[in-house]
Amino acid sequence: MLSLFKKFKEGLSKSAKNIADKTGGIFRRAKLDASTIEELEEALYAADFGYETTEEIVEETKVAYKKDKELRGQDVAKIGSAVLRRVLEGSEGTIEFREDRPTVICLIGVNGSGKTTTTAKLGSQCKAEGRQVLVAACDTFRAAAIEQLKEWTNRLDLEIVSGERGADAAAVAYDAWQAAKSRGKDTLIIDTAGRLHTKSNLMDELAKIRRVLQKHDETAPHYSLLVVDGSLGSNSIEQARVFHEKFGLDGLIVTKLDGTSRGGSLVGIYRELKLPIYFLGFGEKAEDLQAYQIENYVNAVFGVEEEVSA
Repeated sequence: MLSLFKKFKEGLSKSAKNIADKTGGIFRRAKLDASTIEELEEALYAADFGYETTEEIVEETKVAYKKDKELRGQDVAKIGSAVLRRVLEGSEGTIEFREDRPTVICLIGVNGSGKTTTTAKLGSQCKAEGRQVLVAACDTFRAAAIEQLKEWTNRLDLEIVSGERGADAAAVAYDAWQAAKSRGKDTLIIDTAGRLHTKSNLMDELAKIRRVLQKHDETAPHYSLLVVDGSLGSNSIEQARVFHEKFGLDGLIVTKLDGTSRGGSLVGIYRELKLPIYFLGFGEKAEDLQAYQIENYVNAVFGVEEEVSA
């Protein structure tokens, strides 16, 4: 069983390798020279850390180099890590489960972000923690989404409430809450339709889902989490901004980080929107959805061999 840090390290290996390749392995060098700082800047931009974060790391490296011409590669990695920790302060999101009612987690986002599979993976993780989970297939816009979620829940031994394609998504959500309550479930995870965030009918549908849930519990959904594709990099910032403005988000889940060299994108998203990050997705297996931890993320990206204890 891989440790949490190793999951992060392997999942972010493309980003770490991209940084190392662009810099000619700068973090492994025994000694630096002035030209390597330009290489570092290029690598950080390529990893999609964004302008402000990249410039902070580069400027602090320049200051350190002026003070110490014997600066080593690992020193630069530590400078980068320190900047990221500072930028990401407050970015860890934690789900606080209700004791007296089902905790409702609503996953939203565009098609292709990995939202439906993330719904099942999150359900599996909650179940592994001893929670009683029900999953709701409220993406009734696509028949494939309903079937996909059914397959996943069958594989992971999760209970599901679903409707037919074209059914009223809000009605499915309403029924799912009733089922969760009557079956003694403490966690309800809702997969919603994934059309483009620019479509007003999707926003209307999401708002209706919220309204019907609040007929059962005026505080629901307790968490509205946007699932974003990490490989889109900083392009996902505008997507997240629109969803946040139109619907209101509690945080993010960033997926597909194992297949991209743009692992710095979540830094830019957090810096821009200040939305906490709850989970990161590193692959296709249920266990590849991992709770986001600043230390493990930072250390994995910069190749620092440290693990944070759970």
